[in-house]
Amino acid sequence: MPPTRVQFSAAGMEHSDRASEETGERPASPALWWVNGKGGEVKWSFGELGILSRKAANVLTQPCGLARGDRVAVILPRVPEWWLVNVACMRTGLVFMPGTTQLTAKDILYRLRASKAKGLVASEEVAPAVESIVSECPDLKTKLLVSPRSRPGWLSFQELFQCASAEHSRVETGSREPAAIYFTSGTSGSPKMAQHSHSSLGIGYTLCGRYWLDLESSDTIWNMSDTGWIKAAIGSVFSPWLQGACVFVHQMAQFDTDTFLDTLTTYPITTLCCAPTVYRMLVQKDLKSHSAPPTPTPKKFLKLRHCLTGGEPLNAEVREQWKRQTGLDLHEGYGQTEVGIICANLKGQEIKPGSMGKGVLPYDVQIIDENGNILPTGQEGDIALALKHTRPFSFFSEYVDNPGKTAATIRGNFYVTGDRGVMDSDGYFWFVGRADDVIISSGYRIGPFEVESALIEHPAVVESAVVSSPDPIRGEVEFVEQLPKTITGKIKRNVLRDQEWGRT
Repeated sequence: MPPTRVQFSAAGMEHSDRASEETGERPASPALWWVNGKGGEVKWSFGELGILSRKAANVLTQPCGLARGDRVAVILPRVPEWWLVNVACMRTGLVFMPGTTQLTAKDILYRLRASKAKGLVASEEVAPAVESIVSECPDLKTKLLVSPRSRPGWLSFQELFQCASAEHSRVETGSREPAAIYFTSGTSGSPKMAQHSHSSLGIGYTLCGRYWLDLESSDTIWNMSDTGWIKAAIGSVFSPWLQGACVFVHQMAQFDTDTFLDTLTTYPITTLCCAPTVYRMLVQKDLKSHSAPPTPTPKKFLKLRHCLTGGEPLNAEVREQWKRQTGLDLHEGYGQTEVGIICANLKGQEIKPGSMGKGVLPYDVQIIDENGNILPTGQEGDIALALKHTRPFSFFSEYVDNPGKTAATIRGNFYVTGDRGVMDSDGYFWFVGRADDVIISSGYRIGPFEVESALIEHPAVVESAVVSSPDPIRGEVEFVEQLPKTITGKIKRNVLRDQEWGRT
């Protein structure tokens, strides 16, 4: 059982404050190190982050009038204020709801109405989209703009923050009290609202930070996840800070491989976490040209020691090229918004190329059939997590206002992920595809990823997606200008499949 009261901000920031005061020393590395490539730089120690988050908490609760339990949509790019608002929400008992700045007006409207959000914190770039739909959001009572410029109808975060008090008494939240809501990307239907508690975030990601990310207080992690997704919570907030590590952020206007590689040689980044797509782009460069300045033991990316990836399966060719050019392994992890990291290739563990690794604590990962029975090794089935007597402390609480969808995740004594996989005799898990993506051709069951991996090896192929087609004999290959994707960048195979089957 988790403790009855948990608050990440109290456990982290204020403990660091006291430790700094007692020793009279600044921490060896900052809690947050932010750069923008244009000369802008922010370095905050844990103590400074604690002070600044109190000021942000006062902004949210006083001029904004928000109170414990209110839901706050936060649509910001990778700016320092995103981290301040995140911690401030935890301090005040507000429910943090991040969203990517790629959201359209329609997306924002859905999220505000579905969540009944009372507050919105947004950047200038999404303000026009918000203004076009705000009249349709009767529950929204305050809009807070993060921008050096003021805007009619919005409160200014910068102005209010400057005059806010640094004295704030945190709300004593319960361990099961809502802390955050993440909108799942989904390949069909409207996004679901996966709600996490203070314990599932504040305790649940401790193991991930220690084992998969392999972080210590001397480490600096650069996690490339967009601020709108659970991976930002895992790799840019909870897991690093629970280990006392530094979170590094580079706010690029758009991804650029040269800027990315130069950053790795300029800053003391020890841990890198990116989507497979980023590594695919990087290995097309000559990585040997990005070497650190001459030292007694020259080595490119001098501090980099641990590289991670996740979000979609990693092609074996990319893994091999990265290893050949950098000497570093890519440690793949598999997880979900609802439950965090499920399987991973941990540091020091043998990596089987193409595998998601082994199940990680606190989960008992199994492959089950449609009746909830555990399948033998080598047999394809549904990837599931054993539930024992209680739900694991790192589980999401529910899909908000959707008890049917919440209940549908349970099959007997298992939580079902919705993904298909196989476990080998060594306990390694292999991804097959989403449960509704598996293809049957000439009596064979085919996972789309293995075919996509073969296609992507051809130099003329930029991206590939494989779905079934009701061809009377075999099948066909279709070349398109672009592939439909979710807002997280995942290919929407269900859309391709519906289009293909709709032609017949």
